[in-house]
Amino acid sequence: MITQQTRKPKRWFGKGIPGVNLDELVGSLIVIEGADGSGRSTQIAMLNDWLEGHGRATVNVGLRRSNLASAELEQAKQGNVLGRITMALFYVTDFVDQLENRIIPSLRAGFIVLADRYIYTLIARAVVRGMERKWIENLLGVALVPDAVFYLRVSPRNLIERNFKKNITLDYWESGMDIGISQDMFESFVKYQRRMQMEFSHMQKDYSFEVINGNRSRQAIQLELQAKLAHVLGVE
Repeated sequence: MITQQTRKPKRWFGKGIPGVNLDELVGSLIVIEGADGSGRSTQIAMLNDWLEGHGRATVNVGLRRSNLASAELEQAKQGNVLGRITMALFYVTDFVDQLENRIIPSLRAGFIVLADRYIYTLIARAVVRGMERKWIENLLGVALVPDAVFYLRVSPRNLIERNFKKNITLDYWESGMDIGISQDMFESFVKYQRRMQMEFSHMQKDYSFEVINGNRSRQAIQLELQAKLAHVLGVE
């Protein structure tokens, strides 16, 4: 059985959202980070089943899922001409809308919020594209500090193989084609993902999240995630 346990008080990364009483946010915010093909969605689905099997209600959030900006963002990305600053601001808007209207209300109601990527991806993408780290971090200072963050680190070559096994073509933006690393999408994908992993290694030191070896089987990864979450959430 999963029970409530004494947790660290909720806090913001920066100034946060005015008028929100952090003491009222009794739920837990759990973040799974990783590139396309890292298995994030699969692991979150398995965690949903595990948590609900222990009687805990869950809510899922992720990038490009806000009612305010997701459709417009998807449309703006068509044609591959979206500027880097405009794209960053689109994603920040999408995130803040979900934070205000889904994440905070769910935490107030005691839900476990499972986030399929969070501000760390937004920061890494911006920095890799040459934007100032402090600028994007200040924009995202409204974010809540999660109760736990797990980054599924998978080698770029494995990411390519997994995408093709699922018959998924490489994404223009996830391959970094917009920043001119290489004219070849495969080469660009590998180089871009390596840069992203370097940024996550940098952020791991600053934000103290846990790195999970994502090159293993889904079952092995899930068991490790469950064991780590059992400690965070309190499992008897």
